[in-house]
Amino acid sequence: MVERTVGGDGVELCTESFGDRADPPVLLVMGIGASMLWWEEGFCRLLAGGRRFVIRYDHRDTGRSTTYPPGRPGYTGADLVADAARVLDGYGIPAAHVVGVSAGGALAQLLALDDPGRVLSLVLISTSSAVPGDRALPAPAEELMAFLAAPGPDPSDADAVVRHLVAYARLLAGGRRPFDEAAVRDLARHEVGRARDIAAARNHDALPEGGPTRAPLSSIAVPVLVVHGTADPMFPLPHGEDLAERIPGARLLPLPDAGHGLDRADWPTVVRAVLDRTAAGEDPAGEGPAG
Repeated sequence: MVERTVGGDGVELCTESFGDRADPPVLLVMGIGASMLWWEEGFCRLLAGGRRFVIRYDHRDTGRSTTYPPGRPGYTGADLVADAARVLDGYGIPAAHVVGVSAGGALAQLLALDDPGRVLSLVLISTSSAVPGDRALPAPAEELMAFLAAPGPDPSDADAVVRHLVAYARLLAGGRRPFDEAAVRDLARHEVGRARDIAAARNHDALPEGGPTRAPLSSIAVPVLVVHGTADPMFPLPHGEDLAERIPGARLLPLPDAGHGLDRADWPTVVRAVLDRTAAGEDPAGEGPAG
């Protein structure tokens, strides 16, 4: 595991890599409001063990990347999409397999639409379409919406922030599987202790979109895997089904009783699927996306 800072133009993005630089690159894009820590190290090492060069990174306003005053981010959602390409530039990588979870899956879709030459394949986990469609999709669970609408903790109270993150993770887990509270609490403590400014992560909730993407999802021409828990309270399963239907050739991998995000119990299944999908998207000649 190697940590390095990449960027420019006043933007610094903290990144970490796993594995051999000579192996096919996999870029992990976390959801908004969360640092790269939620791509857990064990998951990253499993991917790297499958002969992949794995990169995770902190979004702006999370972890050790550039932060902005709470309530005044000074950037858009489009900038977060561009940051994914900025990370690849920092490693001298022209194109990578991109894996996104939650809103990170939407960012990954937009990268594939806006800058298709940078994406070899897509794995979209616990997410929904980044481009509006005609199908009516179910809303998040009422309990989750109520939690998100309630006032957040005092960011100066680290213990309160940790408790809030654990409660949020419990709701996202969907309630059908055992919840590993101790492991999530450890992650939350690390998140709070490592952040430059934990209050800045709230900036993601109010980001302007930065303009619509005109290309339809049907224009995505790389191999795509959609991974979705059947108990996802944020984006119920029809969101994943819709996404897989709208992208030509996409495959849907349902995870029984899984909630929103990546449960440790699903790591072996998801790693095998990611390795398979990223191999399918790799050009045997090493010259770009496979045809």
